[in-house]
Amino acid sequence: MAGLIRREDIDAVRERADLREIVEQYVTLKKAGVDSYKGLCPFHDERTPSFHIRPQVGTYHCFGCEESGDVFAFIQGMEHTSFAETVERLANRYGVELRYEDGGSGPDKQEAGRRQRLLDAHKIAEEFFAHHLNSPEAQIARDELTSRGFTREHALRFGVGYAPRGWNNLLGHLRGKGFSDEELKHTGLFSEGGRGLYDRFRGRLLWPIKDMATNTVGFGGRRLYDDDQGPKYLNSPETPIYKKSQVLYGMEHAKRSIAKKRQLVVVEGYTDVMACHIAGVDTAVATCGTAFGDGHIKIARRLLSDDGSPAEVIFTFDGDEAGQQAAIRAFNEASQFNAQTYIAVGPDGMDPCDVRQHRGDDAVAQVIESKAPLVEFVLRRRLADWDLATIEGRVGALRVTAAVVAGIRDAALRSAYTRELAGWLGTDVGEVDSAVRSAAKAGQAKANAASGPDAAARGQQRSEGASGQPPQPRYQRPDTRDPAVLMERQALEVILQHPARLTAEQWEEVFSVRFTAAAHQALHDGIRIAAAKATDPRSWVATVRQEVPEPLRGLVGELAVTELPASTEENMERYCREILNRLVELKIQHEKANLLGQLQRMDHSQQSQEYRRLNEELMLLERRRRALRTVD
Repeated sequence: MAGLIRREDIDAVRERADLREIVEQYVTLKKAGVDSYKGLCPFHDERTPSFHIRPQVGTYHCFGCEESGDVFAFIQGMEHTSFAETVERLANRYGVELRYEDGGSGPDKQEAGRRQRLLDAHKIAEEFFAHHLNSPEAQIARDELTSRGFTREHALRFGVGYAPRGWNNLLGHLRGKGFSDEELKHTGLFSEGGRGLYDRFRGRLLWPIKDMATNTVGFGGRRLYDDDQGPKYLNSPETPIYKKSQVLYGMEHAKRSIAKKRQLVVVEGYTDVMACHIAGVDTAVATCGTAFGDGHIKIARRLLSDDGSPAEVIFTFDGDEAGQQAAIRAFNEASQFNAQTYIAVGPDGMDPCDVRQHRGDDAVAQVIESKAPLVEFVLRRRLADWDLATIEGRVGALRVTAAVVAGIRDAALRSAYTRELAGWLGTDVGEVDSAVRSAAKAGQAKANAASGPDAAARGQQRSEGASGQPPQPRYQRPDTRDPAVLMERQALEVILQHPARLTAEQWEEVFSVRFTAAAHQALHDGIRIAAAKATDPRSWVATVRQEVPEPLRGLVGELAVTELPASTEENMERYCREILNRLVELKIQHEKANLLGQLQRMDHSQQSQEYRRLNEELMLLERRRRALRTVD
């Protein structure tokens, strides 16, 4: 039976894990100061980055939704794993051997590591398929690639493989690697019949599908043989590690370019992704047998993290009716992007792979460059459903298109399309503008009705806390309009973010300070306890968080990632020293005030010796205060 993981081993995993490396598998991060990064929060929808991480102290905090924590909390939030599973996964990744309390041991490898076993099976399958692409039987697969303009190097670059014909080639290979049939049932790589498991992919050209962390989680296979009665394209079914709505094919190749160029190109097939990347359009991805939806939008928005520069999402669809309907579906989701959306249609309706094959690499780039605004495409498509030669047709067309224009967030663009729509309809601009405003009001009212009660319920749920738990002490948020309280906050930011910069003397001074704000003093008390426990800077904030009252743990996360006003190591060193000196100076001022009070209450003639002693102590404090001011 599994026991509790030893605390020192948990700390070792936390200290070795690279928070930035983990977070960047889900979020595009940009530099935000010395050892500080920010991006769009993965825990709630936002258009302006408010999610900050500080890898040096191993913590993250979102100033929007107030999610906060360490590397364990992040993985738990993203993957919905238990704490033990999270520790075990990271321990495996970073080479930490775990020990368990009470003579217990870790879960059986097949149980605790189910997800990892699924990933291992897919990695082996990818290698198996890639190896068989070079077999004599796979000549038909190689010919298919060649006919589409792809070389051996291209196949290697994208991990393309071949599933040999037969019923149990991969099955036997994975059994030989130690996988049980019970494990293999959950991989999605096999089907099950009256005689048991058999290979799902047989005689097909295969593309590995990877998640944001570049793990292979599924496959897409193209039919090659005329006697194959299956669909032209066969994808893995959904499994514990593969969700179609949360994966975009080609993301492992495209994600850095997407973030850098602030451009996302959505194509329809695996070969289209290959063709785009080979032709230099390295921001191309594709959905895996499903429409582009909410899950894909969340991935895209994180990668297109808002830094103030324009971003664009370009959809490529066939020019036929199905392609036009797909474009309209995409437009219906487009309002969720913090980007301009476009549509790019190849000449004669060709997809990017066909364009590259018949017209070359440059032509692919030209298709993308010739993009048209998606809103314009949708407006023209909806106008085409009405007879604009009649009054009834123009009125009907205005009603359906006004809602489209009302959904444009950019006010300048909305005004421009209002005028454009008036021209297309042959209608007065004022009439179209009135219709757009009415549509906007109706849409807002509908949104408020749909979200209001839910938002209120969420707020009530958050304020009530866990059912049955005793109420936590309440702390008022410190008012930083008070200069002393502001200085306390700044000192706590330095202590939490840069503990290694404090000397032993500074630590001693910090411990002797009394903070004026109750919340700050509670954090200070937690810091005193944590300082005796923390063994590594990356476990520092987590240790402090454990030692403060529950209501203040979010404040710990906030202070630990707040951007400090220093852009270089030298400036940061100076800033930290100045803030800590000011903290000590505040303490000295309090001590001086106490001494002055004592002196004022004394009878100089009756207590001359004590009077002189207090004056000397007062002078020493003043000299010390001045010395702090002269330190660079």
